[in-house]
Amino acid sequence: MKICVILGTRPEIIKMAPVIDEINRRSHELLLIHTGQHYDKEMSDNFFLDLELPKPNYNIHVGSGSHGKQTALMMDGIEDVLISEKPDIVLVQGDTNAVLAGALVAQKLHIPVGHVEAGLRSFDVSMPEEINRMGADCCSHLYFVPTEESAINLALEGYLPKDIFITGNSVVDTCFRNLKIAENSSTIIDDLNLDNLNNIITFTMHRAENVDDKQRLQSIIGALMELKDFNIIFPIHPRTKKTLENFGLYKKFESLPHIHITKPIGYLDFLVLISKSIIILTDSGGLQEEAITLNVPALTLRYNTERPETVTAGGNILVGSDKDYILETANKILNNEEFYNNMKNAKNPYGDGNSAVQILDIIEQSYNNGDLSISSPDNIMTRFNVKMHNIDEDITVSDFEKKYNTTVRLVYKDDKMVFPVEDLNIKDSTVLYNDYSIK
Repeated sequence: MKICVILGTRPEIIKMAPVIDEINRRSHELLLIHTGQHYDKEMSDNFFLDLELPKPNYNIHVGSGSHGKQTALMMDGIEDVLISEKPDIVLVQGDTNAVLAGALVAQKLHIPVGHVEAGLRSFDVSMPEEINRMGADCCSHLYFVPTEESAINLALEGYLPKDIFITGNSVVDTCFRNLKIAENSSTIIDDLNLDNLNNIITFTMHRAENVDDKQRLQSIIGALMELKDFNIIFPIHPRTKKTLENFGLYKKFESLPHIHITKPIGYLDFLVLISKSIIILTDSGGLQEEAITLNVPALTLRYNTERPETVTAGGNILVGSDKDYILETANKILNNEEFYNNMKNAKNPYGDGNSAVQILDIIEQSYNNGDLSISSPDNIMTRFNVKMHNIDEDITVSDFEKKYNTTVRLVYKDDKMVFPVEDLNIKDSTVLYNDYSIK
């Protein structure tokens, strides 16, 4: 097979590294497109080398810009490559502009799209990432979702369960893979020269709703100023630094002895740093996943999250920008051993690190079955109804669909919404299904 992978940002490259490894391990032809969304050496060529990944076949060099302009430039460049290369499938990951651009272009060219980390929803349409997630899912053919909750999100939106696959999250594969590389090369802990390595908080903040809102920013920075029992490591984004300076917060903040502001840290060093932290304080989405994978409690500086499983599991707490809540929770982690251990030992909802293997198994099976094609139907539909019934017979989802010529969309069992995997027994359940027939 010729498998195209489209990447635009560091988080995409990081999470797709195990999938790229698996594509190469199985001797498929890899077509790697980098949109050039991060346009300096650290964010592009050198980063692929650091992660021991092949150099991209194409770099579109879109650079920075508004969402609309950047997405349009990506679409233009990606379309030229896909028309020329004609891959069997295009893989995109996550919720960036590159994901939306790649999925939309591929679908328009009738090339099937596999969306890795599909189905995530924050239900906050003010976030550009939410629009990208929803748009990419509209254009996808195969959905590789990290959890049952993500699968249910897609089923509720009308996507067919047969196209949705719960594979766990490749972030687990990635953390295990890259931490091994990092531990052999990173000197970050020695470089920090800290007296106490048992009380590190890794702090990141970049989202506009925090950085550009003076009241929220003051509240968050105020909390950190009072957390004097911690060593707070803050790899600062240039835009965040500029905003802190504009609001008159930077000088006082960076002068405090427990605050350690650094320039942005390379990914491998950063992975070692968070693995050694007692808490991760962040507004990042991906860091919520990495934290629970590395057994580090996370406090998320947001009011909603597209990773609710981390909260449900107990490894992540949404604290918003509430100064008192941030202080209360951070100090509780430091001083209450039982509370800390419960967060640290929260069960990872994202699997055990074999997502890439599952994803390639599914792609190969779909290809061998002739399912990786987008074409007009050959049969005429004579009936289509959406129905909901209570099921009394002892029967699985698969057998129910065959017996009654239906497609089960969702199951309500034991007062809980359940994703309809094929071998699920639906006796004594309420089932939402499509009733249809073709001529």
